[in-house]
Amino acid sequence: MGAINLQGENIALRALEPEDLEFLFSVENDTAGWELSNTQAPFSKHILKQYLANAHQDIYEAKQLRLVITHKTDKKLVGFIDLFEFDPKNRRAGVGLMLVANERNKGFGKEALQLLCEYAIAAFDLHQLFANITSDNLASIALFEKQGFSRIGNKKDWNISKGNYKDELLYQYIKG
Repeated sequence: MGAINLQGENIALRALEPEDLEFLFSVENDTAGWELSNTQAPFSKHILKQYLANAHQDIYEAKQLRLVITHKTDKKLVGFIDLFEFDPKNRRAGVGLMLVANERNKGFGKEALQLLCEYAIAAFDLHQLFANITSDNLASIALFEKQGFSRIGNKKDWNISKGNYKDELLYQYIKG
């Protein structure tokens, strides 16, 4: 296997560090993103410190991996990208991506998704990746489709937000 690259042209992916607590706290407690993560209550710093303390767990043990997206030059934190529901037997995992609002539409999501997909396939020998995207999240739909993910399903009235049900679309990338 060749070298695994977690450095893009403008961003880099890295493991969580204890110093990420304030950023993690602000992102996880931003109610604007709760709909996407199915969060219903704020996280305390104590709980997030515990999460960071256990972030070293191997993906085979935790079944998930969260990486921080940073600017390559100044190391400023841009967002997170995750592998979740890691299933080594069936060689698949879900992908989640979150960028802070003022860092969107700059190409960072595209770069992070491309790096993560290449990394996941090379490091964990994954055959496929999937993503769950609400039907009104047009930016994420466009991003995943440009990265080669195909829409394979529509979960009708899957999530409720502000009293309205939304469909959730299932996207899949299968290694060629």
